[in-house]
Amino acid sequence: MIVTLTANTSLDLTLVVDDLSPHRTVRANQTILSMAGKPTDASFILGTLGIPSRAIGMASGAFGQRAAEMLAAKGVTVDFVEVGGDTRINVVMVRADGAGDTTITTNTLIAEEKHISELLHRLTAALHEATCVVMGGTLPNGMSPTFYSQAIGIARSANVPVILDASGENLQVGLCSNPDYAKPNRDELSDLAGYSIDSPQAAFSAASEILATYGTQSIVTLGGDGAVAVLKDRAYFIPPLQVNLISPAGAGDAVLAGLAAAIEKQQPIETGIRLGMAYAAAVCQQAGTAVLDPLDVERFLPQVQLVPYP
Repeated sequence: MIVTLTANTSLDLTLVVDDLSPHRTVRANQTILSMAGKPTDASFILGTLGIPSRAIGMASGAFGQRAAEMLAAKGVTVDFVEVGGDTRINVVMVRADGAGDTTITTNTLIAEEKHISELLHRLTAALHEATCVVMGGTLPNGMSPTFYSQAIGIARSANVPVILDASGENLQVGLCSNPDYAKPNRDELSDLAGYSIDSPQAAFSAASEILATYGTQSIVTLGGDGAVAVLKDRAYFIPPLQVNLISPAGAGDAVLAGLAAAIEKQQPIETGIRLGMAYAAAVCQQAGTAVLDPLDVERFLPQVQLVPYP
């Protein structure tokens, strides 16, 4: 079974508006409460497509309960540790004309050492049936990036592949424990590399450095510019698909879902990249985070190209 690990669970409150002009009242045309938090997004997407997973994480309060209910409704096995504070709510403001979106994030969970120990215990217990572990996202108050070192080490000691999607110090520290795959976006890779990832070539160079340094294979998502995958003995450029863009929120997390789905079925990682890019395109056509129509996936999948690079 696919296992996802989300220390900092969250929900997205998406507000669809006509514009975001300052110094005036902005009225939302549509309000959507949806899943958030990278790996839990992946579980939600997998559940939408009928693929089971176990979502391990930390949660608290009414929003934590709501997140658990939303995942369970998709057939996800929910395994949350109750902690302090509250599961966070992020606000995503989406222009109705697809001209852009703005996300305001929060951090309201509070984790103590006993909670962290329990979370790692639940991860360990789940590994006997795990085909891969998807982990990442921000961390609650009270946790340090060394959590990712511990979690990756536990999974790798059980010979379970790890897909990491994190940013900043969480990504830096996590890579030092040699996850099998990383899925940074343009901004996350720019921060890690110390220079702007402004082209597929720049993404290729930075991802090649990750492979050489950590042995970690990377799928770098570049938004409307497609993606670059640097694997152990090959690399690809994946051209962008033509979508009716509403909101990209959750699109990167859809790539995580695709990679995990392929690993679950012991398929080549190229299959996972194709699935992930099709899932991501479908997500972009919906206003809610990590929401997709399976019919869109079927339509986009044959359009995904993996072009050998460079």
